[in-house]
Amino acid sequence: QWQFVESGGGLVQPGGSLTLSCVASGFTLDYYAVGWFRQAPGRVREEVSCISSAHGDVKFADSVKGRFAISRDNAKRTVYLQMNNLEPEDTAVYYCAADVRSFVCYDNTPVNAYSYWGQGTQVTVSS
Repeated sequence: QWQFVESGGGLVQPGGSLTLSCVASGFTLDYYAVGWFRQAPGRVREEVSCISSAHGDVKFADSVKGRFAISRDNAKRTVYLQMNNLEPEDTAVYYCAADVRSFVCYDNTPVNAYSYWGQGTQVTVSS
């Protein structure tokens, strides 16, 4: 089954940092835009960031701009999410997924248009 495998989550204090990784299992990333998403209890899944395949164009949700960075290594089939200055509001399960229809990120791609969802990795920001 083609899917991502996410890792790197954990418990961190406010102001701390974490780096999440997601590895594509069974497929290559070369032609796909890849997004990171999160879902907190009782809330809908939201897109946090996206990185295009070509040129590495990126976009971020307003809530994480200036704090999060996204990068990818197609040779390793891996996408990273560097999270800095974490806040309790960042607590959620984090997922990545691919837009198999496109190699660029668009502003209004619905969450359910993405594919190859993994199991996610829990990030908890608490003192």
